[in-house]
Amino acid sequence: MISTILPRSELAGLSAIVAGTGRPVLLLHGVGLRAEAWGAQIKALGDTHHVIAPDMPGHGETPCNGQCKELDDYVQAVLPLLRMLDEPALVVGHSMGAMIALELAKSAPECVRAVAALNAIFERSDEAKAAVQARAASLDGSTMPDPTPTLERWFGTEQSFQRSACDDWLRMADTLGYKQAYTAFAHADGPSRQALGGLKCPALFATGAHEPNSTPEMSHIMADLAPQGRVLVVDGAAHMMPMTHAADVNSALSAFAQDIWP
Repeated sequence: MISTILPRSELAGLSAIVAGTGRPVLLLHGVGLRAEAWGAQIKALGDTHHVIAPDMPGHGETPCNGQCKELDDYVQAVLPLLRMLDEPALVVGHSMGAMIALELAKSAPECVRAVAALNAIFERSDEAKAAVQARAASLDGSTMPDPTPTLERWFGTEQSFQRSACDDWLRMADTLGYKQAYTAFAHADGPSRQALGGLKCPALFATGAHEPNSTPEMSHIMADLAPQGRVLVVDGAAHMMPMTHAADVNSALSAFAQDIWP
């Protein structure tokens, strides 16, 4: 079953779902997904905030330009959108989107009121690096691999609406866009300790208690390094917690937004 595709606007060259009015919240999805992955957050935060959820280059309705080969290329693709806003935003990223969000907070602090990094990786082990880079190397850019192994890493074997939606999005993904994003993700190692120590804004690091790759330990270390860091570990959740544990994530993001905009 294909999840409902929501209407979009074009903002700074990116196709984006836009909802609500108020203080700005920018939502950045991960590899192989699209703005609809934030559906629960768009609905919850759109009641009180101006929410923008773009499709990253080569994902959803944003075409693959063939130029995004490293993490910084995705950062530069999002930055013009961020600079269009009337005030600094709460930038929320999931997985690779979390890496982009943290880099934006470091490189464009004037545009970022606060950052929330969900299921972010940090200093992968040698074994984890080898595994993710081998998966990236296996992509040929012209055919999509069977998404089943990816879905099992994200959801286990249990069937759900969220799993079915991700299955659809992965099967519909632009093959070159997926290869480029996954390769950039595989060869990045998360924010440096120096970058985290230099963050000038409040930072929330959240992950699932059962997350095997973006582990709770990683989030705790990043939160300790960031001057205004805080951590959340969601019980029972794994990699796709914005979808599977939306109530917990929405509550945490709403509370974070209230703290930064009292």
